Amino acid sequence: MSLESIVGAATEALRLGELVVYPTETFYAIGADALSPAAVDLMLHVKNRESGKPVGLIAADAEMAFAIAKEIPPLAKILAARFWPGPLTLVLRAQAGLHSGLVGPDGQVGVRVSSHPVAWRLSRSLGRPVTASSANRAGQPPARSVTEARAMLKDNIKLYVGDVTSTARLPSTVVGFEDGAVRVIRAGAIAADKIERVIRSKVRR
Repeated sequence: MSLESIVGAATEALRLGELVVYPTETFYAIGADALSPAAVDLMLHVKNRESGKPVGLIAADAEMAFAIAKEIPPLAKILAARFWPGPLTLVLRAQAGLHSGLVGPDGQVGVRVSSHPVAWRLSRSLGRPVTASSANRAGQPPARSVTEARAMLKDNIKLYVGDVTSTARLPSTVVGFEDGAVRVIRAGAIAADKIERVIRSKVRR
């Protein structure tokens, strides 16, 4: 089965409000149409996700990612230009109307453009952001393979995509923006000092 056929089947499932498990450049994720409240509700129920813990999103490109934000700090644009596609999640002030499960208590949403060919194609094909919560139930380790994901999520998922075990050791790095500065919220695959070097080099110019 070709990559396009696999993505097509997964996209159709998402359009019907169902859930898929798919690979990213870090761990496997549970995908739901991020702009469908019913689909996000289903994903949160399947994960048994605690309230107040927002779910990150994957977008097909920076334009789609930034469209869900009220404002884009200049530093966010700098980091997106350098690290997207890749394992960097930017936390931005969310547009009104996003599902509360995607938005933190501070009104912000996390989004990245994935470098994994399945993940970014899935969002591109759907034409909307896709949820990127790790493919597990709350309190369990993130899935590195479809086998691990299936053992935890069972028949709650319409389609499991992927046949490769992830070698990732770390999740995406999560950064926010406050008072014109970058704050690392969660350490991850991109080291904080690398982010700081990029910011320093741009600010000096």
